[in-house]
Amino acid sequence: MINLTTLTISKARKALDAKEFSAVDLASAYLAEIEKKNKELNAYLEVYDDVLDQAKIADEMLAKGESFPLLGIPLAIKDNILIKGRKASSASKILENYVASYDATVIAKLKKQGAVFLGRTNMDEFAMGGSTENSAFGTTRNPHDASRVAGGSSGGSIAAVAANLALGALGTDTGGSVREPASFCGIVGMKPTYGRVSRYGLMAMGSSLDCIGPVAKNIEDAKIIYQAIFGHDVLDSTTILDDLKNLEPITYHLKAKVIGVPWDLVNGEGIDAKVKENFMQSIKKLESLGFKIKDINLKNLDAALAVYYIIMPAEASTNLARFDGVRYGLHQDGKNLLEDYMFSKGTGFGKEVRRRILLGTYVLSHGYYDAYYGKAHNVRNTLKQEFMKAFADVDLIATPTAPFIAWKIGEKNDPLSVYLADIFTVTANIVGVPAISIPSGFSEVEGKKLPLGIQFMAPHGREDFLFEIGQEFEKLQKASL
Repeated sequence: MINLTTLTISKARKALDAKEFSAVDLASAYLAEIEKKNKELNAYLEVYDDVLDQAKIADEMLAKGESFPLLGIPLAIKDNILIKGRKASSASKILENYVASYDATVIAKLKKQGAVFLGRTNMDEFAMGGSTENSAFGTTRNPHDASRVAGGSSGGSIAAVAANLALGALGTDTGGSVREPASFCGIVGMKPTYGRVSRYGLMAMGSSLDCIGPVAKNIEDAKIIYQAIFGHDVLDSTTILDDLKNLEPITYHLKAKVIGVPWDLVNGEGIDAKVKENFMQSIKKLESLGFKIKDINLKNLDAALAVYYIIMPAEASTNLARFDGVRYGLHQDGKNLLEDYMFSKGTGFGKEVRRRILLGTYVLSHGYYDAYYGKAHNVRNTLKQEFMKAFADVDLIATPTAPFIAWKIGEKNDPLSVYLADIFTVTANIVGVPAISIPSGFSEVEGKKLPLGIQFMAPHGREDFLFEIGQEFEKLQKASL
């Protein structure tokens, strides 16, 4: 009997190589758990019918003496990442029956390692949302309390790993869509440096913001997935060339590390008192290890959320313009070509997607482009300069991952209140730096222990800093249990 609760990728790797169990045994255990829990959680939109066939191929590779970090490891894939020959709907009615004609680069890399794909996971439609409540196929529920959201937009991938329905997963992060649900569900979620992981084969929302990132139970597993997918890609001109840096052995000088905290933002209005208390406790734990905590002042940090909700909808409206029912998307026949177009344009988009398309179209329209989009880009450039200056004095920047605990499904009907969930996470996407959410404890609410997370941001290309601080913080957490 395989204990999925305590199993990690690194443990599974050793067990598979030692023939303690087979890839088929492992895949079967996850399929059984999915059968038991997915109906309630709605983490998967589709479980693939060839999972055991994939696992048999992995076993054949193992029998030949082959071994890769992810060989035979069951993974879940977010529904906006293309796998050749499989459906990819971005949780939208518009693409409900779309079948991908090619593999995303990250998928091609995972296939080379012999990873087993369990299925495609639920998400906010076209990755627009922070709760998975905007999926066209129902909300994903939080494994810690099924009456609450799992977060979003990568809620399905996060919930799958948190509920032991997958050993790891891929999500996408445009403004916190991996990190925020990771905080809500008590696991690790990472956003790499922009350009560190290829976006080829990812359905675009905000092209200058989107990142594919690993979802895992712990830092070691997140690192394994990250190292499998990162690297330059000729099919994505935005990918970074200097691939070798993060393959070097980690050298960690504990006393030399300085962590910056923007206390003005952390102590601002709208931050849950329990979140602040948990963050303060986390900072004290880091200080006890010898980390130096420094108050940093990023003057334009409070404008990050506004900048994000101008740039992201603008880019989204451009990317989604193709789904007009003529070139792509749902088509409805009219009496003539004009009616075809009028009936089909936007048909199938959910409320939140329509809202963001309208907002993005508005800020890009004549007379408003400079007033909104142009100014947002100016502030974005200013923020980049401020972060470069801050990282000259500190090694990492820490904040809570989310300003509050996972809310009840249907509780936040005002979209602005949901947008505020991104207040700590959007900046990493705006300036392009890597960031990670790590479980930082629990808060009891209505008799349920609900997870909280701490976020660390590092300079461009320094994912190794995130893995290092993550390993140290995990040790602190285990010691305090």
